[in-house]
Amino acid sequence: MMFEARVVAALVAVVSCAFVSMSAVAADQPVSTANAIAIARSNACMGCHAVDRKLVGPSFQQVAAKYKGDAQAPAKLAKKVKDGGAGVWGSIPMPSHPAMNDGDIKTVVAWVLAGAPQK
Repeated sequence: MMFEARVVAALVAVVSCAFVSMSAVAADQPVSTANAIAIARSNACMGCHAVDRKLVGPSFQQVAAKYKGDAQAPAKLAKKVKDGGAGVWGSIPMPSHPAMNDGDIKTVVAWVLAGAPQK
């Protein structure tokens, strides 16, 4: 019985390490442009933002330029998407998106910070 418990514990440790390693690798993978654009469209981001020109809000490329080199940008922008905000880009507030999935927010923010490539 003791041997079985050790084997089970060892297997759990191996599987856990493999899962953590796969998650770390996935986090380092480049964002899928098509996926990010689809998420942005389905969450109405494109109603106020364009890739390369100001609409109601700044272009995604303007956002990327403003936050270039800011290690805190992903967290700041994810919070801004989730909670909304105003005053950074003018007087028109950005509405909150509380129902937007955190993973989707992370995907769109990473794509925007990469300069919102279209291909």
